[in-house]
Amino acid sequence: MSKGLFDLERHFAFYGAYHSNPVNVLVHVLFVWPIFFTALVILQFTPTLLAFPFQGLVLNSSFVFALIYGLFYVSLDRKAGSLAAFLCFLCWVGSGLLARRLGFDLGWKVVLAAQLFCWMGQFIGHGVFEKRAPALLDNLSQALLMAPFFVLLELLQKLVGYEPYPGFQKSVHAKVEADIKAWRDSKQKKVA
Repeated sequence: MSKGLFDLERHFAFYGAYHSNPVNVLVHVLFVWPIFFTALVILQFTPTLLAFPFQGLVLNSSFVFALIYGLFYVSLDRKAGSLAAFLCFLCWVGSGLLARRLGFDLGWKVVLAAQLFCWMGQFIGHGVFEKRAPALLDNLSQALLMAPFFVLLELLQKLVGYEPYPGFQKSVHAKVEADIKAWRDSKQKKVA
């Protein structure tokens, strides 16, 4: 039975096939979460759905965005997903604080500058180091939704050897290698 949308191994392998170069992976580690955070900052300026008595905590589009990401990550893997959901929550809280401090007139400019800088870094990582178009060109929603979680899983795997289940990394690695080989083969056929 296919897990479809909740198939972590398939998502991770898809995203991993576009991020096999260590420099490109580092670029993503540095820039993906700031893209997520600054998206939440701009969404803080959307209409309030519900305000809490704590200064700055409002339910708005920023909260909904962070909640959807967090719940999706938990549904993919309870342990790492819970950490990712907590990071999404911290980003929501921090984005609210920053948005209030900056105000809309300055906030949108800061967000625009940060987004442009981070996205340019990502495209340079792909063009110069990965030498492969970004995953978002093949599957925009999957790439945008999985990027923060992919980066977190990469870090957890490298720093503490985390695997959502035994054999996960081995299986993903085999799928990534097969995808990269198929991509290279199709690229060579186009040249020939």
